[in-house]
Parts: sequence; structure tokens; C-alpha cells
Amino acid sequence: MRRLLRLMASLRDPVRGCPWDVAQTSASIVPYTIEEAYEVADAVARGDRDDLRDELGDLLLQVVFHARMAEEEGAFAFDDVARAIGDKLVRRHPHVFDPQGIPLPEGSPLRDPAQVEAQWAAIKARERSERGAQEPAPDPLGGVAKALPALARAEKISRRAAAYGFDWGNAAQVIDKVREETDEVAQALEAGDARAVSEEIGDLLFSVANLARHAGIDPETALRDGTAKFERRFAAMAEHLRAAGGALGCSDLPAMEAAWQAAKRDEGEKA
Repeated sequence: MRRLLRLMASLRDPVRGCPWDVAQTSASIVPYTIEEAYEVADAVARGDRDDLRDELGDLLLQVVFHARMAEEEGAFAFDDVARAIGDKLVRRHPHVFDPQGIPLPEGSPLRDPAQVEAQWAAIKARERSERGAQEPAPDPLGGVAKALPALARAEKISRRAAAYGFDWGNAAQVIDKVREETDEVAQALEAGDARAVSEEIGDLLFSVANLARHAGIDPETALRDGTAKFERRFAAMAEHLRAAGGALGCSDLPAMEAAWQAAKRDEGEKA
């Protein structure tokens, strides 16, 4: 870690460093930070541990890069980042650590992950309340990064609202809401109101994110998996079309639908 910090300091040296690294700002490297996080997720999804090691290194570099620029500005340094997250882990795991960060000798009294999650949410809410007491009119849903993918941010916003008790009682009630929003999309489409269609589809997607939360499913992961399934079946559909003497772009919809169903049957047989 010390070597990595020294290397970054050398890269940022205004005289002897790398011109590209010297020219960067926290804002300019944000896209790289986001990209590296997604590449970590991709390595995990593929089960490639060697690639995961490399991608985690790339993501760590982003943390070091941001911290170095902040240190140059006199704002904070890498040690401050590490100390802050360490303090947060201790603060939010009172079932594991005492206030000094020493593991409890008797071990955690909590055994259910749902209990731990509820405690974590309660501690976060208390921290927000304490910060809010020092600020005028705090936003009760503030603090959820606007740069998050829209679906992930919708899930987090709904989770934050649920922490205040504003939530459906169960997944079945959310399904009813999804059906209601689907009907409203259909009405807006029938009326030919493009702005209303966009608004209602947004409401529908938000409701689906809530449904995923109630089902204990990460909506981003579910959508990525669903998209990957579509890609896989679309490629298999194209193979079926070629085997029958057809091709994508030259086949009518019934032929493509038949090939699609064949691709689905193939997956079922392999499973």
C-alpha cells in the first residue's frame, strides 16, 4: 500500500510526473472510477478470480488517485479515507466490536442477516438525524448518489423511504402497484401523450425496483442477468435460423419467433 501511494505521488509530481496524471481532477476521473466498479462486478459475474484480482487493483487505484488529489488540495489524505471507513465499520457493527473496535469476546449476539441489516439501517438513520440537527431542513432522502445507475438509485431511494415506515406491507401489494402502473402506461399510450408515457414508464420502473427490493433481489443484477439471457437466446435464435436456411434481417417475425422458442427449448434441455 505504501508503495502504491508513493507511485501515485510520483505520477502527480508537477515537474517529474506523468503529464496525463498531473492534468486530471477528481471530476475528470469519475467516469474511470465508475467503469472500474462495473469491471469488478463483471469479473465476479464471470467467476474469474484472476481477473477479479486485477480489477480490484484498478478500482483501488481510483481511490488512491482521488485521495492524492484531495491531499494536494489540503482536504484529506488516503489515511483519512481508511480511518473514516474503519470508524464507520466499528460504529455500524456494535454486535461485533466494542466502541474501541475490539471484537466482542462473546461474539455477535445477532445471527440473522435480516436483523443485522435492520440494525445497520437504524444506525444510518440515527447518523443522518444527528447530522441533520446541525443543518437547516435536511433532505430525508438525501445522500443517495445521483451518479448511480437509475435502477440502483431507485432501489436505494425506496429503501431509504421504507426506513421511515413509508412502504408496502408485502411483495403482493407491490405487484398490484406494478399492475396499476402498467395500466397507466397503456392509457398514456392510447392518449398519444409522449410526455405522460415517459412519466408513467418511470413510475412503472420505480415500482419494479420496489418489487425487487421486497423480493430481496438486486434490480441491477436482475436486469443484467435478464439482458444476458436475451443476448444468449438471440444468438441461439440466429443459429436456428441459419440451420433452417434463413438469416437475421431476412426472416419474418413468425420464423424468428419459432427459432426463439427453439432456443428456449434448447436451454431447458441443457438445464
